[in-house]
Amino acid sequence: MKYKITLAFATIVLMSGCQAIEFNFINKEDTIENQSLSSENENNNGSQNSSEEGQVENLLTLPAQYFNQIEEVDGEKVIQNYENTLVLVNKIYSLPDSYIPSDLVRPNVNFSFGDAEVEKALLRQEAAVALEKLFLAAENDGIELFAISGYRSYNRQIEVFNAEVSMKGLEKAAEAVANPGQSEHQTGLAMDISSRSVNLDLTQDFENTIEGQWLAANAHEYGFILRYPKGKENITGFKYEPWHFRYVGKDFARTIYEKDLTLEEYFNIVKEI
Repeated sequence: MKYKITLAFATIVLMSGCQAIEFNFINKEDTIENQSLSSENENNNGSQNSSEEGQVENLLTLPAQYFNQIEEVDGEKVIQNYENTLVLVNKIYSLPDSYIPSDLVRPNVNFSFGDAEVEKALLRQEAAVALEKLFLAAENDGIELFAISGYRSYNRQIEVFNAEVSMKGLEKAAEAVANPGQSEHQTGLAMDISSRSVNLDLTQDFENTIEGQWLAANAHEYGFILRYPKGKENITGFKYEPWHFRYVGKDFARTIYEKDLTLEEYFNIVKEI
């Protein structure tokens, strides 16, 4: 049976590429309406925070087509409208193992691995065009960026996970690598970005570089959001990743940026129209 996302509070452990984090998550089954943000700050700030969230709720609406359409498959919540550019993928909502974006292309940007023909050089076409504009704008401002890793197939996710298991064992691997089907990279809408100033590594030190700061301040103008921001680990379930940018489209990215929301928070307060 298909349904829109929604559940109640639950404590769940999510894993990023490096570590696991325990957090509180709001899921949704029938409607997104009348839900508040899942955040420790909500309790700390009391009624003032509730009032502010209510004001945000009144401002944000979203057509039904952008909400996850979920089907239970072997106990997992599997996304059916996976071509949706606002698709919410994490340790709760998975992509089908057969899903490969139909419009993958290679953006004309600098890659850390040069001209090598590898799947991680690919993005969905709309995101690829936007990434080219983002990189060009950065170049015009004297900022040199490098794309590190984009699309990651389900089979590649299995390889990465199994390699981690062989090195560290199942328990430790589960703490370091997301399960196949639960990586945002499979959407073809996410790109890891770095710079020479951090030796093209994916490191939290990137936030202290000119390149990282430029991206954090400007990516939304080209339709990208910083997907796993600092201080919201308990909401996203992922550690802070200043290198991981996700395409959602200009209008949505601007709203999410200006209101300092994560994608999870956005779906928790937006109203369906």
